[in-house]
Amino acid sequence: SVNQFSKRAFMETAQAVPEVQLMISEAANEGQEITRKQVRRLTDEFTAATSPLLPEEIRQRTQENLLPPRAVAPLVRELAKLPEPQQEDFRKVLRDEPELDRIKDVTSTARWITKANESGAAVRAFQQGELDLDKAMQEAQRLDALGLLADAVGQAQALESAVLKLHTSWRRLGGLHERLWVESGSSTPYLRDVLNALQSLSGATMRVSLGELAGGKRVRLQLVEESPDQLDPPPLA
Repeated sequence: SVNQFSKRAFMETAQAVPEVQLMISEAANEGQEITRKQVRRLTDEFTAATSPLLPEEIRQRTQENLLPPRAVAPLVRELAKLPEPQQEDFRKVLRDEPELDRIKDVTSTARWITKANESGAAVRAFQQGELDLDKAMQEAQRLDALGLLADAVGQAQALESAVLKLHTSWRRLGGLHERLWVESGSSTPYLRDVLNALQSLSGATMRVSLGELAGGKRVRLQLVEESPDQLDPPPLA
């Protein structure tokens, strides 16, 4: 009965696979209260015990309650985001060592690979040359630094996005500043004071205070619009 479901549980059930929906419906018909947590638990149990993305050794150990579904289900979700060759590489690792610690390691590694791939596809700095991010990730994995690389690529994407937003705001502010300057004059001294203060943000060189938490330091940025030609990388210090 629908009355046995909480709103979130009903929505969660609608997104579940048919087998889980059947189990939930049977429980509801028996008068049990259906919660979102219960739906997720059954979904994790079913996924961990049946997913073809997992090697048979993992599925069997999950069915025998030797592995917790709450740890195996996230592995399935991360594997599903990877191409088949990488999935198979991880399945080989898990066949050799179908233990909980290895499952957690593989889940983290798969998550980092997905994060690096998704962020890397959006990083414009990577589009300036012929880079092989897949091989770079393999090298980072050998160094046990794949998580660091994934974070670096993610930060690069965030930084580029912030710069694009900064450029848009800077140009808009510059245009507004210029229009107000033309409209103002000696008869509007207070307005001119405001415009003079904004000059530190609207000019070609920006000066921004980082506040007391940064010890009162200021950042100076010079914004120069270049042609779309490829820029030479900065020299290494």
